[in-house]
Amino acid sequence: QVQLVESGGGSVQAGGSLRLSCVVSGYIYSRYCLGWFRQAPGKEREGVAAIYAGSGSTYYVDSVKGRFTISQDMAKNTLYLQMYSLKPEDTAMYYCAADRRGCMGWAQQSPPFGYWGQGTQVTVSS
Repeated sequence: QVQLVESGGGSVQAGGSLRLSCVVSGYIYSRYCLGWFRQAPGKEREGVAAIYAGSGSTYYVDSVKGRFTISQDMAKNTLYLQMYSLKPEDTAMYYCAADRRGCMGWAQQSPPFGYWGQGTQVTVSS
């Protein structure tokens, strides 16, 4: 069983930065895809970034490219999302997720990720 616990959310002004962390417990092997997703009030959940555990290949949605960086520290079993130049439209609940079927279709959540954290709130004020 895989469990994920996020932390690091908070409130910042536009242009600020935050780093989200996600501690992953349970067995994760190289075929896993680890991702960050977000959901704003009244909107559907969307993929933000993903990393393929085995190769370290990273993927981003266009709206965060150049501003967000996803990374993993396997020694600490931790997934990170470093966010720079935050905008009010980045305000959302952020979730980390894991799935053993790889990263194909990650942004569309197709197939859906099997394991999810409880979320951490990010609020960006203008």
